[in-house]
Amino acid sequence: MSQPQRRTGADACPGALDTHPAADGGLARVRVPGGLLRPAQLRAVAAAAADLGTPVLELTSRANLQVRGLGPGGAVELGERLAGIGLLPSPTHEKVRNIMASPLGGRRWVAGVDAALCADPALAALPGRFLIALDDGRGDVAWAGADVAALPVGDRVAILLGGADHGVRVPADQVVPSITAAARAFLDVRDGQWRVRELGAGVAVIAERLGAGPQRVPRGAPVAAGPIGSVAFAGGAPGFGVAVPLGRITQDQAEALAATGDVVLTPWRGAVVRGDGAGLAGVGLITSPDDPGLGVTACTGRPGCAKAHADVQAAARLVRVGGRAVHWSGCDRRCGRPAGEVLDVVATPGGGYLVGAESISAAVGEDGGHSVVEAVTRGRKQ
Repeated sequence: MSQPQRRTGADACPGALDTHPAADGGLARVRVPGGLLRPAQLRAVAAAAADLGTPVLELTSRANLQVRGLGPGGAVELGERLAGIGLLPSPTHEKVRNIMASPLGGRRWVAGVDAALCADPALAALPGRFLIALDDGRGDVAWAGADVAALPVGDRVAILLGGADHGVRVPADQVVPSITAAARAFLDVRDGQWRVRELGAGVAVIAERLGAGPQRVPRGAPVAAGPIGSVAFAGGAPGFGVAVPLGRITQDQAEALAATGDVVLTPWRGAVVRGDGAGLAGVGLITSPDDPGLGVTACTGRPGCAKAHADVQAAARLVRVGGRAVHWSGCDRRCGRPAGEVLDVVATPGGGYLVGAESISAAVGEDGGHSVVEAVTRGRKQ
């Protein structure tokens, strides 16, 4: 039997105040519980990125935002700006406000879970990677690898632990206290682990504390792509879904999204907005499910990351092959890799790529990129 994973060292997950020193400057991660941004908030974060760092916002696979390239003192000013627009309600808990929600399903439980996390001093000790998912019943975020997830099942709500059903069922009005109870139990039983799935038998201890029963729902598959094109929000309001190329939101794109009203960021590096999406294709956002850029993601790569072996963002823009999700990584750490079935394209120290299990000696551009394109094409058809 495999042993629970025990981490060594502190959790270095960045926050808005506790930034990561990257090769291109400070990296700040701004938690956006449930993905909801008011227009003024999106405009303010975009302006902060332009004023203090790199004028492109990065969208993460947890529907959070990242600001790169912060100089000395940049994190302090960024924190002040975020606090002024309501995106930094608790300096002590800002790194643990990792709350994903079904983008089309309304705001059920999001505000309650966020407030409960910030109100409990003990929960400030949660690792920055600890993730909570609030699913509206369609299964789009419940199976995305969250540490604790709420999934409506009939007239009850299943509280999933470590991405699996351990038989915990609660009424809807007990979801918030059950999630915080699970988080406190994790802190009690962990021995250096950062994620619930690393606990081994400790997961059963948490489930027992929450009142596990015999019920089980089959494990679902992670969703590989978010809403694209015309959609309907819970309640029937019309909306429109887009994907952000490589998860990088330009200033023009941020303004176009904010002009539609409230914006809900998605865990698939996209967004949904109210209305018909008019004008969003014109600023380079992906609006069609047939676009070959849909599902293509990439880590920062060179020059922003000192560990990267290649400029994988530039390579990913050149290799446009339709099909299943593809993630480009500058090294074998594979930062930012989405959940689900993803074709990995990993830069190697020798200048080539590992495409799935296929090793390609040429880099993109050396032979016109043909060998990498062909390998990605084969991988996407599998």
